[in-house]
Amino acid sequence: MSIETIQIAEAELKKIGINNSNIHYQLSANELVEQTILNKQGILNDTGALCINTGEFTGRSPQDKFTVKDAITKNTVFWNNFNNPVAEKYFLRLKDKLTQFLNKKNEIWIKDCYACADENYRINIRVVNENAWSNLFASNMFITPQEDDLENFKPDWHIIHAPSLKADAKKDGTRQHNFAIISFTEKMILIGGTAYTGEMKKGIFTILNYILPQNKNVLGMHCSANVGEQGDVAIFFGLSGTGKTTLSTDPERKLIGDDEHGWSNKGIFNFEGGCYAKCINLDEEKEPEIYHAVRPGALVENVTFFPGTNKIDFSSKEITENTRVSYPLDFIANAVEPGVGNHPKNIFFLTCDAYGVLPPVSKLTPSQAMYHFLSGYTAKIAGTETGVTEPKTTFSTCFGAPFLPLHPAKYADMLGRKINEHNVNVWMINTGWSGGAYSIGNRIELKYTRAMINAALDGKLNNVAYKEHPVFKVMMPEQCECVPSELLDPKNTWADKTAYDEQAKKLAGLYINNFKQYADKVSEDVLASAPVIN
Repeated sequence: MSIETIQIAEAELKKIGINNSNIHYQLSANELVEQTILNKQGILNDTGALCINTGEFTGRSPQDKFTVKDAITKNTVFWNNFNNPVAEKYFLRLKDKLTQFLNKKNEIWIKDCYACADENYRINIRVVNENAWSNLFASNMFITPQEDDLENFKPDWHIIHAPSLKADAKKDGTRQHNFAIISFTEKMILIGGTAYTGEMKKGIFTILNYILPQNKNVLGMHCSANVGEQGDVAIFFGLSGTGKTTLSTDPERKLIGDDEHGWSNKGIFNFEGGCYAKCINLDEEKEPEIYHAVRPGALVENVTFFPGTNKIDFSSKEITENTRVSYPLDFIANAVEPGVGNHPKNIFFLTCDAYGVLPPVSKLTPSQAMYHFLSGYTAKIAGTETGVTEPKTTFSTCFGAPFLPLHPAKYADMLGRKINEHNVNVWMINTGWSGGAYSIGNRIELKYTRAMINAALDGKLNNVAYKEHPVFKVMMPEQCECVPSELLDPKNTWADKTAYDEQAKKLAGLYINNFKQYADKVSEDVLASAPVIN
């Protein structure tokens, strides 16, 4: 890295109030790992990955995520429980506190990077971190520029992250001491009081979901994506814990990305340059690609070790169930570079059904797809968010409500148009329970879920017999290669059929009640896709 490039970065940093004389700019993964260990903030496991503890927060804190309500956002952001407004004066106050705090640190870390694999939509991001390992996360998760591109790098957005800086809620306009605040006027994300790295990536995801649909006619999607040998793209919608990363990481298909994508008029593209996989119960046989990504350069969060060793106990929930590993996309041997693909041929809605009611695989009409996309039903898995200790029933519209600044109807309308325009098959996949509700039934085995998805991708479900679910009206295949036929109709897996019927009616009632908020914004066909309670 040339001295001139570093000097230009330092000059740009001074414009936002960062004048620390000891910055570490654009360090390699090895250098960031070495500095983390030198600062006694992490250790290496037996495969050479850096293991750290994020402290108080081991998941996102949606209630403490704010957007500045100003001239830009006042009438465009859909203000709700996830898009919490904060006055500009509090943003400016916390920005001043953060910059002063970082200016007094002995050292800070700077990473220049990109979001969006499609250069037509790319944004430049400058990340300022208090800790070296936080900077490693940014390096893993965003797209790294070539050295020549850094000479004239001008950041479009900044992330300023200082876990040790805590807000004074009464004075700073926050709910408590931790915060993540977005300003579309300042083009800046402030994060303090929490070391959980996922706040950085979801902050950028949020701004892209605001900018791209309005200005570029690009649909932002909380989904993973892969592509087959014939160029057939599949995307997997779902909240954290439903299997997006696991199910899209398939040795037989190339990975485009594991969590965040855009869908333009030309096709889809990855927002990120890395993966952030859950590693609770990570198993080499079931998830070989992710398992082998836990190696030098990877950042592993909140795991424990087998006693007397530095071998990770992936089954341990001692710290959290939301154990994570971040790694660059090229750690996956069959990843697509750059992360772009055609229009999808198949879409999968992943739902972790804690009621044990929904079929493990079902085919949706376009109208049903819109209904279930707006509903976004799942059960949040323990640890993904602060305070979630067991599966919790939720309806997260568009399978990503916490990251959608605009009204959900905007995203739903865009998806509906694209499904119809490109004749996309839409499937709903239950990765949750069968044979009973949570704590009674069993989680559907990963091998069966993979077999059902592979059958859909290979066209093997095109010519089989289907039957309609009596309550949810979705079509269930009566047979699927490598899957026991009795599993395909969820009622068959319950010993008490009457209990199943009651549970199905209960979940249907929740669907219907939740969808009332969208009833005046959708067509009659979409409304008619609601479950039926007899």
